[in-house]
Amino acid sequence: MLLIGLLAGTLAGVIDLAVDWMTDLKEGVCLSAFWYSHEQCCWTSNETTFEDRDKCPLWQKWSELLVNQSEGASAYILNYLMYILWALLFAFLAVSLVRVFAPYACGSGIPEIKTILSGFIIRGYLGKWTLLIKTVTLVLVVSSGLSLGKEGPLVHVACCCGNFFSSLFSKYSKNEGKRREVLSAAAAAGVSVAFGAPIGGVLFSLEEVSYYFPLKTLWRSFFAALVAAFTLRSINPFGNSRLVLFYVEYHTPWYMAELFPFILLGVFGGLWGTLFIRSNIAWCRRRKTTKLGKYPVLEVIVVTAVTAIIAYPNPYTRRSTSELISELFNDCGALESSQLCDYINDPNMTRPVDDIPDRPAGVGVYTAMWQLALALIFKIVITIFTFGMKLYAMVGAAACLGGVTRMTVSLVVIMFELTGGLEYIVPLMAAAVTSKWVADAFGKEGIYEAHIHLNGYPFLDVKDEFTHRTLATDVMRPRRGEPPLSVLTQDSMTVEDVETLIKDTDYNGFPVVVSRDSERLIGFAQRRELILAIKNARQRQEGIVSNSIMYFTEEPPELPANSPHPLKLRRVLNLSPFTVTDHTPMETVVDIFRKLGLRQCLVTRSGRLLGIITKKDVLRHMAQMANQDPESIMFN
Repeated sequence: MLLIGLLAGTLAGVIDLAVDWMTDLKEGVCLSAFWYSHEQCCWTSNETTFEDRDKCPLWQKWSELLVNQSEGASAYILNYLMYILWALLFAFLAVSLVRVFAPYACGSGIPEIKTILSGFIIRGYLGKWTLLIKTVTLVLVVSSGLSLGKEGPLVHVACCCGNFFSSLFSKYSKNEGKRREVLSAAAAAGVSVAFGAPIGGVLFSLEEVSYYFPLKTLWRSFFAALVAAFTLRSINPFGNSRLVLFYVEYHTPWYMAELFPFILLGVFGGLWGTLFIRSNIAWCRRRKTTKLGKYPVLEVIVVTAVTAIIAYPNPYTRRSTSELISELFNDCGALESSQLCDYINDPNMTRPVDDIPDRPAGVGVYTAMWQLALALIFKIVITIFTFGMKLYAMVGAAACLGGVTRMTVSLVVIMFELTGGLEYIVPLMAAAVTSKWVADAFGKEGIYEAHIHLNGYPFLDVKDEFTHRTLATDVMRPRRGEPPLSVLTQDSMTVEDVETLIKDTDYNGFPVVVSRDSERLIGFAQRRELILAIKNARQRQEGIVSNSIMYFTEEPPELPANSPHPLKLRRVLNLSPFTVTDHTPMETVVDIFRKLGLRQCLVTRSGRLLGIITKKDVLRHMAQMANQDPESIMFN
């Protein structure tokens, strides 16, 4: 847990620093040290004034550097072109790296993490290459200005760290259940550094990603999230001694009358969540079923170009999303230079500027309002095509995110950890709950579940209730009229028989019985382990040939004198596979699959093997019970 927290925190800090620099690189460069961002460059300058705090001689826009002009149409056009070119370069590099080196590094990763934590194995999804490429491309993609956040991908990055460290310890590498507990804690560390919210991270893992969350995992998650947050705070990527760029201190209390607009924000969030999920899934389905999906590089380049061309003229969409949120969250103080704080001051006033609640709005506020309205429309449309989550302003942010993901408890905690706005817990709760209710009225699926179904992952949602009175015998395979179950016998099959069975079928494993006549269950052998064991035996053991007898018992069977050397495979046999009787209610079976993250379970009667139930069989049965076509459920 310590190692996962340290690595996740370090990677998050490096990503934040790199994004900060590369986002500013699209607009200009620092002459004293090109690796400084705009803000860092002007920190060291003695020639900045309060009014023009963003302007210093050391920081030059591309027009100043290339043609020595800072104002005028030609300078604007040149800066515009450089902005688009940098954005396209970053996006092209990102998509190329993902395609060539780590195809699994694409997307947010949370739907797949949820599927893995439910007991399904996606090989290579949490590998070292995925970790490396995801970290690099995350910087490039966020810097390119695409409407994507680093929050979801940071959960994937942290889970890759968890998987890497699990593989170093045999206690976790050889036990999928224990490894999944580590991944649950790693997900908490990922949210902790993404939002600067350690407790919110633990609750996110509990509410949103984990299938099974025992008390020890809660403590591990808490520790990993704490270490990750501490590491990020030590790196201090934003230079404000905070874990996030947009830390807020709300001092003004809210009034009861304001609860109505807060609830309205919740309604908007729920409606936006529904619109986003439906539009995004329709677009992704189109991508999968048409030629569009065959040209991912072209698609990324086009979306980036459109984003950059439309985003540059509006100052609110030109800057990085974190900076935009930071400005929207800030209180209007005497030192604030934002257009949003352009209120008219009466010079004869004796009270301090901060203390005047009803000053008339200046020109800047009206300009900012229509620019923000355009920014909202642009972000809504472009985010549907890029899929990522962004926050708009504190209560509105909770409402939108609640409508999209259907989180409630962890979302409220993340929001008040993110902003320090403890005063606003009740409005946040009201907005989050309202958005969930409104969005649930149009469909129960959050964005992650929708993508899980779109991608065809076998995922049993913990939130779905199964209330039908069917039995295990109604669901198990083989059914009447189907060929018998493919099984191995304990001491009567040859190596060639087993190799033929493996070649002719694509099952993940085979039950082992005493004999075909008795069908008494001994255990279960995984396909992968059988293949490896036979391969190693043929290479390393003398006398193992195609007609060698394979046995799963302690003692070898009695064989004729001239028969080849037998092959003992007891070590690959699981002697305690999960079994249920044919009269076990399906409600119990579904519960077992959910809580233990099973992939299959065997059905017996008085020790005799009758059939097998896989997770896919359970999902098809649940679809059938909900009056859907069971064959319509596609699995990848």
